[in-house]
Amino acid sequence: MKGVVFTEFLEMVESRFSTDMVDDIIEDAGIKSGGAYTAVGSYPFAEMVALVTALSQRSGLEAQALIYTFGHYLFGRFALLYPYSIQGCSSAFTVLGNIEKHIHQEVQKLYPDAQLPQIEVLSSDARCMALLYSSPRCLAPLASGLIQGALDHFGEQGRVVAEPLSEDGSKVRFVVELV
Repeated sequence: MKGVVFTEFLEMVESRFSTDMVDDIIEDAGIKSGGAYTAVGSYPFAEMVALVTALSQRSGLEAQALIYTFGHYLFGRFALLYPYSIQGCSSAFTVLGNIEKHIHQEVQKLYPDAQLPQIEVLSSDARCMALLYSSPRCLAPLASGLIQGALDHFGEQGRVVAEPLSEDGSKVRFVVELV
């Protein structure tokens, strides 16, 4: 998993909880890196799992809710750090429709070894979009948070429904409906 995801996660923990919480979860997680991440580095996915688990235990919040919150936070950060990735997009649907053919291609240029989820547009009209999320990392709550973050970024009201298509969560159908 790319270091930028780790650095942004720890920044979210610091901003939503505290610097002490960051130190505590790094210690609790017992991770090999010691929490020393660089944005361009690559780190084991197991370290992210350990950090989220430690945060869940310390905060009393469910891991899935924390992952969703991180996804929401991450969209705002990516929009700030990589504004060119949403440049020319006038709506959440435009961004979501561009994930595979534009955004992920740009990410691959920056981080050639990045292992990205697949986000396929199944159907789309002016009010509703269906997406297929596929990833062996099973981070559908992160994707859901990113989708909600996109809606919020563009000032759109919408409902995001996740329909698991596999037992392990590696395939999820999202239906995003503007209200």
